[in-house]
Amino acid sequence: MLVCWKAWQSGIDLRQYDYQHFTASCIIRRTLTMQFQEFIFDPQLIKRFDVNGPRYTSYPTADRFVEAFNADSYKSWLGRRTVEGACRPLSLYVHLPFCNTICYYCACNKIITKDHGRSAKYIKYLGRELAMQAEALEGGRDVVQLHWGGGTPTFLSNEEMTRLMELIRSHFHLLPNGEYSIEVDPRKVDRETVKLLAELGFNRMSIGVQDFEPAVQKAVNRIQSLDETRLVMDSAREFGFHSISMDLIYGLPKQNVISFNHTLDEVLKLSPDRLSIYNYAHLPGLMKPQRRIQESDLPSPDAKLQILQLAIRRLTEAGYVFIGMDHFAKPEDELAVAQRGGRLHRNFQGYSTHAEADLLAFGVSAIGKVGPTYCQNVRTLDEYYDSLDRGVLPVMRGIELTADDLLRRSIIQALMCQFQIPIESIEIAHLIDFKSYFADELADLREMEQAELLEISDQWITVLPKGRMLARNIAMVFDRYLRSGREKTRYSKVI
Repeated sequence: MLVCWKAWQSGIDLRQYDYQHFTASCIIRRTLTMQFQEFIFDPQLIKRFDVNGPRYTSYPTADRFVEAFNADSYKSWLGRRTVEGACRPLSLYVHLPFCNTICYYCACNKIITKDHGRSAKYIKYLGRELAMQAEALEGGRDVVQLHWGGGTPTFLSNEEMTRLMELIRSHFHLLPNGEYSIEVDPRKVDRETVKLLAELGFNRMSIGVQDFEPAVQKAVNRIQSLDETRLVMDSAREFGFHSISMDLIYGLPKQNVISFNHTLDEVLKLSPDRLSIYNYAHLPGLMKPQRRIQESDLPSPDAKLQILQLAIRRLTEAGYVFIGMDHFAKPEDELAVAQRGGRLHRNFQGYSTHAEADLLAFGVSAIGKVGPTYCQNVRTLDEYYDSLDRGVLPVMRGIELTADDLLRRSIIQALMCQFQIPIESIEIAHLIDFKSYFADELADLREMEQAELLEISDQWITVLPKGRMLARNIAMVFDRYLRSGREKTRYSKVI
């Protein structure tokens, strides 16, 4: 807190600070004196409060980014990343959009192809962007976190993956004890590929599964056997991966409680370190591949809720910790450890650690965070290549956060990650009187307080066990852009 006051007194722009570490010490002390309460799944409350809303992988959300924040804006912030000699470590995200086949449920920015000439060209241009961002970067280039997402990163050949990692290491220093993760499609990976990934430095893996039921897999055009999945997980453990995450989806066509229970049987036998259970949002008007899914095959809202309730019960009975929203982890996993320590963070890959890091993003549609800014790259390959050919960073849009944005971001992060807001710490870090500043928001929270979703005291706003599944709803109360009357229907359902 002293550094915040020192900056304020000397006239430094406080927007250059990320305030999460100011609240972390208070959360740690409180967390150490109490166990995280078990959450309560109350179907009636969920139905009552289930509305459309953001996932808050950022605040402001990406749909609030503006084109006025361009490549020059981003380059400027790369060049003044330090404050009074302080320099945040780096997290890198690389978007690899290529897939061999299309999964009908998928809403990612992807390119369906079997032509590796396209991926070879893309890696060449990624090298250009890596060089341009590194050249513009002020301060150190130490990396504590790296993630390859997609698309399907393992679409790349072994030679292509090796080349891309060489390019990254030529511009940045990956620290020995960092978190280096990759999304894996078990249908395209064998034991030797997993061995190569370990040799390249990856130590965390996210595996897409969605559902093991054959009828569901056929309906979404993703046929993936249990044996293929087991082979990848066994190989990852053999070659020293620290954490294996698995992705499931509820609400898919042909899915029901009985079939998903069988999927959970197999998942628990495989024993991943982390689990994400995402809500399938059927938006065929926006996502063309989803038009191949028959709406009559989708489970009813009640059945969908029952599937989620089943998954939560079985995972918690098996010892997994509810991290938040759709994430679960074993108690010893670093995600759960970070939550207990007040260091949990939420970004464009979901829940994460290393909240203090600046996030540099590379590739089409990738979103990064540097200081008090967010930026997103162009969405198509043609735009991406054209921009880099002109020697311009491929930034499509972004935003420079105001003091109010930073304040509300710290509150929403605290709610989504720790289920509590330390009022005094927020006041000191942001130089406000909480009750006056958020008088309208506190009034709006009273209905949720009466429904026992949360508790408001002089020092804390605490999400209660019944409210943990609805943390997004609580966060939405503090979203200034939603409060100003913007449409909520653009978002998916909260549950």
